[in-house]
Amino acid sequence: MGVIRESDMIESIAEALQYISYYHPADFIGTMTSAWEREENPGAKAAMAQILVNSRMCAMGRRPICQDTGAANIHVKVGVQAKTDFSRSLQEICDEGTRQGYQRDTNPLRASVVVDPFGARKNSGDNTPCMLTVEMVAGDTIEVEVAAKGGGSENKSKFTTLNPSGNVADWVVQTVETLGAGWCPPGVLGIGVGGNADKAMALAKQALSEPLDMSDLLRRGPSDKTEELRLEIYDRVNALGIGAQGLGGVTTVLDVKIKSFPTHAASLPVGLIPNCAATRHVHFTLDGSGAAEFTPPSMDLYPDILLDAAGAQATRLDLDDLNDTVLASLEPGQTLLLSGTLYTGRDAAHKRMVDMLDKGEPLPVDLKGKAIYYVGPVDAVGDEVIGPAGPTTSTRMDKFTDRILGDTGLKVMVGKAERGPVAIEAIAKHKAAYLIAVGGAAYLVSKAIKAARPVAFQDLGMEAIYELRVEDMPVSVAVDTQGNSIHQTGPAKWRRATAAGS
Repeated sequence: MGVIRESDMIESIAEALQYISYYHPADFIGTMTSAWEREENPGAKAAMAQILVNSRMCAMGRRPICQDTGAANIHVKVGVQAKTDFSRSLQEICDEGTRQGYQRDTNPLRASVVVDPFGARKNSGDNTPCMLTVEMVAGDTIEVEVAAKGGGSENKSKFTTLNPSGNVADWVVQTVETLGAGWCPPGVLGIGVGGNADKAMALAKQALSEPLDMSDLLRRGPSDKTEELRLEIYDRVNALGIGAQGLGGVTTVLDVKIKSFPTHAASLPVGLIPNCAATRHVHFTLDGSGAAEFTPPSMDLYPDILLDAAGAQATRLDLDDLNDTVLASLEPGQTLLLSGTLYTGRDAAHKRMVDMLDKGEPLPVDLKGKAIYYVGPVDAVGDEVIGPAGPTTSTRMDKFTDRILGDTGLKVMVGKAERGPVAIEAIAKHKAAYLIAVGGAAYLVSKAIKAARPVAFQDLGMEAIYELRVEDMPVSVAVDTQGNSIHQTGPAKWRRATAAGS
């Protein structure tokens, strides 16, 4: 039995974080491909096609699948007989691996972790600390599960304690129906049942790293109560009709993974954590023979998809000529190709703009008749204009929408997922429009960006306002100038009844 070196642990974690930033797991590629093949809604099918094409591009170019390269989730199982030369705490070792993984020059990953959740929320700059959990287990090796969890899906995590006679499937289905599309479906549901509050959530997170085998389970049928529950939830969630990106469709969830643990007789704790279309994780074992090695998935796993066919059906929209007549002609679900000037701006930029408006100060950017993109891109490398630049969840900007539209004359917003009632009311009031890009297709979207320069709030880092020049950037109309939303009409059209529930 060899000595497991601290340097090998650090190198393995760093390499794992790089690896999962641009390689989807092979089982995810296969499962998503199957879902794309059977999807009946053209809009949802096109969204899944973009996700698969983006995945293949990232694998070939070794660039991030999503601009939200996530918080580093590291679960370590330490064998009680393992021999190590560790001189630092496991948290420090894993943080160093995270730091090196996220700051690699050839493929820098976006640092999203803030060190003070209550106050200034200053970015750590290197995505540390990682989210570490540890188990002591039998054996003489160290097993490590490394995952990168984005904020959009993590923010949809839910927990409840049911009565012992409660129905887990009912609660999960009812909860997923309230999540909207901010978790970027189709994805995977991780469910933890039992233990206590923290144990149930830990089980749910661990379940997300289990192999996807729903197609096999559907073929052979369930062999125990857990598998019966998985099948019931899978069928009922997909029957909701939410579909890819919330556009409506036959597939909302690709798989349902459940882990359980004994619990108090008076309790039935249930944790629910969804994984998005940028599912990223890998497992490795250290036994003293050196650092871990990772084998890329075969490019043969990907289907042949031509996105040009969908583009031929799209309407081109000039962002430098957003007049009322053009905007009024847009319809929910319509595919557009954007060209022209597009500004970026997320939570921090919106808050700062509103603060300036409150003080009567002029904004550093004239947004009248313009479009803004809710995005925080990855840093560019080599000859790139910009790094992967997919949309962020738009509901976070809802509370700013009426003020920004009314006081600046902004006409178009681009993001991902649905808008809430307050934002939809503001969009209709100001005769604006809301468009969506595909979450989980960040590298593909970035190829439509031909120029980028910071124009305001550079101190905010990835949340600064940039002026972009885009050509044929693919989007869909989500909310038109009358306040009609595809995220309401789409799922309603594709919803179906099930034997277990509506």
